[in-house]
Amino acid sequence: TTDTTTRLQAEKALVEFTNSPDCLSKCQLLLERGSSSYSQLLAATCLTKLVSRTNNPLPLEQRIDIRNYVLNYLATRPKLATFVTQALIQLYARITKLGWFDCQKDDYVFRNAITDVTRFLQDSVEYCIIGVTILSQLTNEINQADTTHPLTKHRKIASSFRDSSLFDIFTLSCNLLKQASGKNLNLNDESQHGLLMQLLKLTHNCLNFDFIGTSTDESSDDLCTVQIPTSWRSAFLDSSTLQLFFDLYHSIPPSFSPLVLSCLVQIASVRRSLFNNAERAKFLSHLVDGVKRILENPQSLSDPNNYHEFCRLLARLKSNYQLGELVKVENYPEVIRLIANFTVTSLQHWEFAPNSVHYLLSLWQRLAASVPYVKATEPHMLETYTPEVTKAYITSRLESVHIILRDGLEDPLEDTGLVQQQLDQLSTIGRCEYEKTCALLVQLFDQSAQSYQELLQSASASPMDIAVQEGRLTWLVYIIGAVIGGRVSFASTDEQDAMDGELVCRVLQLMNLTDSRLAQAGNEKLELAMLSFFEQFRKIYIGDQVIIFLVNQM
Repeated sequence: TTDTTTRLQAEKALVEFTNSPDCLSKCQLLLERGSSSYSQLLAATCLTKLVSRTNNPLPLEQRIDIRNYVLNYLATRPKLATFVTQALIQLYARITKLGWFDCQKDDYVFRNAITDVTRFLQDSVEYCIIGVTILSQLTNEINQADTTHPLTKHRKIASSFRDSSLFDIFTLSCNLLKQASGKNLNLNDESQHGLLMQLLKLTHNCLNFDFIGTSTDESSDDLCTVQIPTSWRSAFLDSSTLQLFFDLYHSIPPSFSPLVLSCLVQIASVRRSLFNNAERAKFLSHLVDGVKRILENPQSLSDPNNYHEFCRLLARLKSNYQLGELVKVENYPEVIRLIANFTVTSLQHWEFAPNSVHYLLSLWQRLAASVPYVKATEPHMLETYTPEVTKAYITSRLESVHIILRDGLEDPLEDTGLVQQQLDQLSTIGRCEYEKTCALLVQLFDQSAQSYQELLQSASASPMDIAVQEGRLTWLVYIIGAVIGGRVSFASTDEQDAMDGELVCRVLQLMNLTDSRLAQAGNEKLELAMLSFFEQFRKIYIGDQVIIFLVNQM
């Protein structure tokens, strides 16, 4: 209801209902006799609150009865509303988690999840979906800490579940996926579609499990190493596990495949120490072959979710493996060419999935940073492809200015945090083959600065043309500041310092021009770019010690 008074009365009645001594029996009556799905939902959520309370917890026998009742209820009523089924599965997961260490006659009575769902998995597709969803929700529930119980208890439960059940659940999920992919899936059949999605969610929940108890902050998307237990080695030494997900990606429609790629991201991030050197090289070779196959058939990447997950997968190739290992992969020359082409195309289409660019730039930043340290005799070919990536980023940002102003689109320069993140990455990429980067920046800067000066001197110049050149110069000043900030003292040469000087002189000359116009008009974004440039210049060529000295002298 939209009536506040009525809603408050209903909420008060629900609180009283939950706290009443006969709540348990009333919930059972609602489930048995309730003709409304909302009555069943109310009963399930109330029971979840009852089993979750820390003061006056329910006796063990009652919780076992509720668990058995819920399983039987789900098994005998396949046509429940989806949200009711979900609420009942959540109830089962909560009871199982909180009773994980409870014993009855020396038996841990809540640790039989796989046995509990076996009868569902052996039935029709609809029942199989329920069984898989139960395991998926249970894995998710045990992985998540809650505020009502101590963190130490949560970690003990999660560790025990990891050691006793998680690998069996993961293996079961992969086997069911193999069975599903072995049959000709009819994805027009909604039930088969639902089963495949639930299996992928279950597999992802297993791979995304917090194996060592460190991921307390879910906002940190990329904890780049998945701490798979040593007891799982067999699954990852078997190349068919990795091949399963690449095959699934190519055999199912693009709308289903983001979850497949999410699983591949986690598999690609398995800790290095799980393998010896030979095993790791073999695993990486299979991984790179799969990436190459996707790049050769990129149609599904037109879906933004697929594209985003694939960019994450590419980033993991370098965050988890060394350049010296990558160059030894048989197809490396072809793969690095395909990745470079994919990156250049992505940067040129700057309006498509802008949040995914971070992962591509992260890949190239790590590759460029590794060049001085690679000892392998095989060519890394980055001297060929890194300048192409740098050029694509710079020219695409400049070309975007006119389109953004013309169409009134959101300006990326408004998001200074995102711009700074990308520039930090570009600072390393741009210093690789720096002569080419500098020559490009000099050429583009001179063109824009000359056009800008001519427009200012022309009485007929349109405000739009002036704004376009100011936008281009803003990007160029930001980028020049970034590449100067990317200077590494031990790797720098006199020639590179001279190139920095060429760029610095141009920005200072532009500043003289813009300062002379401040009385008539100023451009806030260009001024912010100047401040960013000077901060980078100070950091590299002046340093904090000089600032302190000057302050003391004053």
